[in-house]
Amino acid sequence: MTFDSEYEPFFQPPGWIIGPIWLVLYTCIAISFSNTLSKRDELDNYWLIVSLFAIQLALNLAWPSVFNSEKYLLSLIMIVFMIIFTIIYAYLIYETIPFASMIVWPYIAWISFAAIINVAYYLEANS
Repeated sequence: MTFDSEYEPFFQPPGWIIGPIWLVLYTCIAISFSNTLSKRDELDNYWLIVSLFAIQLALNLAWPSVFNSEKYLLSLIMIVFMIIFTIIYAYLIYETIPFASMIVWPYIAWISFAAIINVAYYLEANS
């Protein structure tokens, strides 16, 4: 079961909207990270912040192929780490760069929603 499978949770958005949403979200996280890089001297834990962002981005880029390989538990674990690392990233930069933090909040919401979809596929595959 993948996004092209016969099973789809009733709350899964139509495929045609996914691309435009990701275009906006990737633009937002790029702007956030660019702002973060430009304020490196003002941020405590700069390397931790950059590392968290890089790890969550790597997980983000790897997630679709893991999910589409029907490894739903692994993809769920990956997306949970994406959410956690992005929340920590947003928290750590909020005081210094509130805009850069707030602009990733829609991304956090979207990947949280994707996690719920992932859970639905996992439950269906294991029922």
